[in-house]
Amino acid sequence: TGGTIHIIVNNQVGFTTSRQDDARSTEYCTDVAKMVQAPIFHVNADDPEAVYFVTQLAVDYRQQFKKDVVIDLICYRRLGHNEADEPSATQPLMYKKIKSHPTTRTLYAEQLQREGSLSEADSQQVAEDYRNQLDEGIYVVKRLVREPNKALFVDWSPYLGHELQDDWDTSFPLKRIQELGGRMEQTPEGLVLQRQVKKIIEDRQKMTAGAQPINWGYAETMAYATLLDKGMAIRLTGQDVGRGTFSHRHAVLHNQKNGEAYVPLKNLDDAQPPFDIYDSLLSEEAVLAFEYGYSTTTPQALIIWEAQFGDFVNGAQVVIDQFISSGESKWARICGLTLLLPHGYEGQGPEHSSARLERFLQLCAEQNMQVCTPTTPSQIYHLLRRQALRPSRKPLVIMSPKSLLRHKRAVSTLEELAEGRFETVLPDPEVEADKVERLVLCGGKVYYDLLEKREADGIADTAVVRIEQLYPFPEQRLLEIMKPFRNLKTVVWCQEEPQNQGAWYCSQHHMRHVVHQLNPVLYLEYAGRDSAAAPAVGSMALHVEQQQKLIQDAFGIR
Repeated sequence: TGGTIHIIVNNQVGFTTSRQDDARSTEYCTDVAKMVQAPIFHVNADDPEAVYFVTQLAVDYRQQFKKDVVIDLICYRRLGHNEADEPSATQPLMYKKIKSHPTTRTLYAEQLQREGSLSEADSQQVAEDYRNQLDEGIYVVKRLVREPNKALFVDWSPYLGHELQDDWDTSFPLKRIQELGGRMEQTPEGLVLQRQVKKIIEDRQKMTAGAQPINWGYAETMAYATLLDKGMAIRLTGQDVGRGTFSHRHAVLHNQKNGEAYVPLKNLDDAQPPFDIYDSLLSEEAVLAFEYGYSTTTPQALIIWEAQFGDFVNGAQVVIDQFISSGESKWARICGLTLLLPHGYEGQGPEHSSARLERFLQLCAEQNMQVCTPTTPSQIYHLLRRQALRPSRKPLVIMSPKSLLRHKRAVSTLEELAEGRFETVLPDPEVEADKVERLVLCGGKVYYDLLEKREADGIADTAVVRIEQLYPFPEQRLLEIMKPFRNLKTVVWCQEEPQNQGAWYCSQHHMRHVVHQLNPVLYLEYAGRDSAAAPAVGSMALHVEQQQKLIQDAFGIR
């Protein structure tokens, strides 16, 4: 930022916490700034000229050295927490002193009178004129900026007044995809790659040639490449985003000889827009809040924050509740931020399984954001492109996978990248509609477990349909896919999460509405883990037992 001036209005906002050792562990509330070696100016707020001097000094320091500086305005709250509050009930001694203490205006007026700069009559006249201006609604603060710097303006007009549209053309010429793939896979001379990374690049070369199915890492990075190719800037931050927590992305390549980093997505073309990628520290709240602010001022870019595990988004819940989900409703502040939250039950325990899908769905209303669970490489490719190419700017929450990153069946083709689009609901292409008596609806990686069970047991009367977008819920599209199943007897929603978590409670009414339109006699059943206080169990054996049971229930419950 080139340095920020931080002003602390130190007026004991939590005035009932009067004991210093209850409020903090340091002498001053500004001591936290010492860790970045920022200068800290403590100034008596009852002395306006001292405040003016310190402020000028802070501005000069920031302008000269382009570093942060802190002003600690030591003051007090004359009326307590608000004008109607009576603080002497809890702070009798403090407010006894405050009531007898002259106001800042009185102190400064007396100083000017002693200096002969102002008479008492003039002082009273200044105060009276000021109050009259307030009563008349006149601006009393002198404008520091007479003409705004229009170079800093952001033109939001192309992004205003748009309804969310599920269907959006995200196709891209296949030949150009291959050209971009070739550029990304061409490394500079002298770049020595680690053995596994070298294998990943070699595999991507085969994918570009069409000789090997597309995996998740290829599809995701190709989405970025195609957007950059069309002038769309990309910004990606989070823990381990350069490599990807599960080593699928490798957007940053590290030379094994000298440690230097090379970013293929920054070297597609000399005239390309920026591709910024930063491995951030483990402070989800701070980083996500920064990216929210960044995205609200940069509509012409795809801004992404990725959690190391989806579970870690817990640490940034206040940013999601107060800003991402409700900022547009409260302040008309539009935001196109994308969240990648690795989510899935692989037996890694309660802290590494769930991105708390249910919390996001609970916050969904008035088309305030999107929540998606893509299950194929082509789906994540088109979903990211749709987020950037549509003129509407809404937060996008993606329950991204972990085990699916290398799942042998979670693959796509070059043609699916070039010609397809994001599908809110994926039909079951492997069943004959007239034979289907059971329909299993699901989302996320549990689909592949269901598929394996169906094939292993030779089940021919069950269709498995994936709902890839949970909000806005695609009721019409789901109904279209269900209509051919004229002989349905059972409809089941299957999820890995406990019953009180996941999509069940927040989305079942949408599914029931569709089922009722298809056949009012049908009832939507549930197959999944029992309700639980924790997201997942800590025992691998118990996890496997639960997983097998929910898969069995999906095919057996009546």
